[in-house]
Amino acid sequence: MLDQLTHSGAQAAARAIGHPATAHLARHLLAHPALAEQDKPAGGAAVDQVFIASGAAAVLTAVLLVLGWGHRSGRLTWLTRAAALAERGPGRGLPGWAALPTAFALGSLLTALLGMYWDISLHISHGRDVGPLANIAHYPILLGLFGIFTSGVLAVVLPLNGERPGTAAVRITRTWYAPAGGVLLAGTGFYALLGFPLDDVWHRIFGQDVTLWGPTHLMLIGGAGLSLVAMMILEREGRRAHAAAKPAATGSTTTGEAATGGDVRPDAPAWLRWVRRGMLSGGLLIGLSVFQAEYDFGVPQFRLVHQPLLIAVAAGCALVCARLWAGRGAALFATAFYMLVRGGVSLVVAGVIGELWAAVPLYFAEALCVEIAALALARRPLALGAVSGVLIGTAGFAAEFAWTHLAFRLPWTGDIAAEGAAMAVVGGVAGGLCGALLAEGLQGRLPGRRAPGRNTPALARTLFAASLAAFAAAMANCQVFIVPHGQTATLTLTGVHGTGLDRTADVRLELTPRTGIDHPSWVAITAWQGKGLHVEQLHKDAPGVYRTRVPAPIGGQWKTLIRFHDGRELAAVPVYLPHDKAINAPELPAQPHVTRPVTGERHILQRELKTGLPPWLWAACSAVVLACTLILLISLGWGVARIARILPEPARPARTPEKVGT
Repeated sequence: MLDQLTHSGAQAAARAIGHPATAHLARHLLAHPALAEQDKPAGGAAVDQVFIASGAAAVLTAVLLVLGWGHRSGRLTWLTRAAALAERGPGRGLPGWAALPTAFALGSLLTALLGMYWDISLHISHGRDVGPLANIAHYPILLGLFGIFTSGVLAVVLPLNGERPGTAAVRITRTWYAPAGGVLLAGTGFYALLGFPLDDVWHRIFGQDVTLWGPTHLMLIGGAGLSLVAMMILEREGRRAHAAAKPAATGSTTTGEAATGGDVRPDAPAWLRWVRRGMLSGGLLIGLSVFQAEYDFGVPQFRLVHQPLLIAVAAGCALVCARLWAGRGAALFATAFYMLVRGGVSLVVAGVIGELWAAVPLYFAEALCVEIAALALARRPLALGAVSGVLIGTAGFAAEFAWTHLAFRLPWTGDIAAEGAAMAVVGGVAGGLCGALLAEGLQGRLPGRRAPGRNTPALARTLFAASLAAFAAAMANCQVFIVPHGQTATLTLTGVHGTGLDRTADVRLELTPRTGIDHPSWVAITAWQGKGLHVEQLHKDAPGVYRTRVPAPIGGQWKTLIRFHDGRELAAVPVYLPHDKAINAPELPAQPHVTRPVTGERHILQRELKTGLPPWLWAACSAVVLACTLILLISLGWGVARIARILPEPARPARTPEKVGT
């Protein structure tokens, strides 16, 4: 008998393409003996899958290395032809070493994004899997993340011996220089890929953490999302190298910039540069928004005020950067691009593949706030970042508040208005300042003390560090929660129908004491991992008394619980939990009338977590992930500062019409 997730993966693939042969192929692929285990492991992937995945990664890496060696040795011309083709397409105005990797990376990101939301949907609806090869959604994630890494490697190997791709290039050997953006793009891809083996190690030590916000899960998402910053740096380097190559081709070579063999490359029209930079900024908005996915699906495991903080940070960083880097209207265009891609992924996952729907934050109000603020502050970037952040945290918060009532399973409620707005303001200002610093760095105008011949961005580093610290403090506040003590819940089931996965019942909840939860964000019943998702806010009959409006699942592999979010209180009471052989957890039956204690919801939502481990072990492993993350952030900051220092632009004229940056 095939594993449940094996069946679901094959069926999902068949629905995605709509041909019976697809189901046969998917079943043949996923019905490998190692993948057909009855019990899904809760502490890491099957060992044979680890070896298979490692072997496949080694083969792909070897192919990539051979391709790069063949290009640099002159034995293979495939990359040269592909780069020339990219220069004539959407990469017009960029040299091939920037145009080809950027296009390839954007396609890889789209692939990984589709896989991520498909994978999150499968884990919510079906629970854990046997390993990386048993979940069909893992394939586009792996291919997409490896594609990001490949894009960086392409940018590194494309410049031939003796060619220096811009004065900000990084020296690798005596005659080999690589663009800084390419090195960083490869680094972000490697960081994201590193999350896969570290995730398996994490699960073996601590058990599976069924949440998007597991430390190693954040590496996968963060590496993909922050690759957009590396692409922006690469675009900036390519643009300057292209501009310097034009006089070089006519005989007046600019020091440090690469010539193009005597052919003047066609320049990109202003509208194409505007669109390209708007798309990169929109991609950054998409990457930063993936962190909100638990709220998008309606199964958040954190306080509700966490969501407006994440929305504000993403909006402030990406939209302020878009407006300053590309010009007028770019914040709105970036949001439209975000909605097209992110909304399209939701439509494909839910409408074509047939899995769960993920709601989409709106962001148009936030973009409008940035555009309005820029009318007066476009030439004062830091002021624009701060003012836009305040507007995002107030007017943008109000717009998203209304939107959640139309689009989200768990809308925002009045009890989070004060704290939620405060978190949104902090996040908006922190994100806005980071977005302003990024845009200014990309244009060679980082704020700081100027010395003859150099720019020392002391102020920029201080503001960047302060913004990260403010965001970290707000994050810490959102993570602080308490579990009520001495609270019990009496559950009464009526209208029981069906058997197995189809068994349902109406549930009535009565709290003791009834005043234990006074003005909750929500009291909701959640049933998941039973081949679907059921989330419903309960109807309040009286103080402390709630009931379902529609029958809830209480059989098969469903995990059903009632959750309470009240200020800083996060608590739950289980209704039904199945037997789980892998973790030696007995069934908790759904009884007609039973009184159970109200406990922390994490122990119910994440039953697979191991208990009794020393606290220092979790701290030590988290420190490893934190160290990797800090290295990535510092490296990206170094890249922005490097091109700002080495590729400065003239100061802005006092009164000239605003135009797209060069």
